Amino acid sequence: MKKSSFITLILGTVSGVLFALGMCMALIPEWNAFRPGVVFGCLGAVMALVTFILWRRMEHKAPIQVSGKMILSIAVGILGALMLGVGMCFSMVWGRLVAGIVIGLLGIVILLCLIPLTRGLED
Repeated sequence: MKKSSFITLILGTVSGVLFALGMCMALIPEWNAFRPGVVFGCLGAVMALVTFILWRRMEHKAPIQVSGKMILSIAVGILGALMLGVGMCFSMVWGRLVAGIVIGLLGIVILLCLIPLTRGLED
């Protein structure tokens, strides 16, 4: 195993655990630890970003070029994931099954739009 892969594995695991623990602390009311949970979650997210940047540098990859297409792809991905999550909440939490299915399917369709957006269409 390459050194860069091993370091990425360790840092990625730690950041994932911190993020997951932070989300549990923030979202489980019985734990009564919302603020520390937000701190842990943010720390895990920042550590994941640092891990990604560190891995790219260790692999001698060029920095990522920010473009309009990249920003649009990220926005579409976030919108689709949120729609899918809201649909799941409608179905499982709020008991509105039909509305949840419709909103969830709309989220899936939006996420499927990412394929032609990022890869393009060919004949």
